[in-house]
Amino acid sequence: MDLSNMRKSYKSDQECFEEDQLASLDPIKQFGSWFDRATKCPEVGEANAMCLATATKDGRPSARMVLLKGYSEEGFRFFTNYESRKGTELDSNPEACLVFYWEPLNRQIRIEGTLERIPYEISRDYFHSRPKGSQIGAVVSRQSTVIPSRQYLRDKNAELEEKYKNTNVPMPDYWGGYIVKPHLIEFWQGQTNRLHDRIVFLRPKEGETELGDMQYQAEGGWIYQRLSP
Repeated sequence: MDLSNMRKSYKSDQECFEEDQLASLDPIKQFGSWFDRATKCPEVGEANAMCLATATKDGRPSARMVLLKGYSEEGFRFFTNYESRKGTELDSNPEACLVFYWEPLNRQIRIEGTLERIPYEISRDYFHSRPKGSQIGAVVSRQSTVIPSRQYLRDKNAELEEKYKNTNVPMPDYWGGYIVKPHLIEFWQGQTNRLHDRIVFLRPKEGETELGDMQYQAEGGWIYQRLSP
């Protein structure tokens, strides 16, 4: 199938994303500005949906959609099964990339960083804030393991619904949160002529004190630059 004619018009050059339109020179605050806009856009189904890309220690990649569950100056948080494919890959190679794409806004944010497990107490508090059905689902699913059928999940779910009908669901020890501590955050906005806007914030490597060519000082120790599309 030839898809060469599949093409969508984005924004015009008059609506480009210039440096003076940054809400903040702190990329976390700039993320918050775009994220807030996405949450208020009726055409965006789940503004906190993001692609999480991981890789094995020898560099074999995998990617999937997960949900952002919080962010701060420290980083970006999500929760999962530690024994899943992404969990085992992060144990051996704690580097990952997040991508948010809000198609109705023609905007994308890409985040690269190092991951750490968040404290047990924070994971536990979040786990028990979830609907009880979601808590049970996390216990039922030994994520990424092979199972015989869908009916197996139904039976296991029904068994645990009965078991925990009148009591709290204990958080399994194989479930919890991660925080992505970013060292790169890129803000992308699409343009119809394909001269897309790309403004990238970087954390300088240890020992780097001088700005490079066409780099500018941002806030919080970050620097920023514009990339060719």
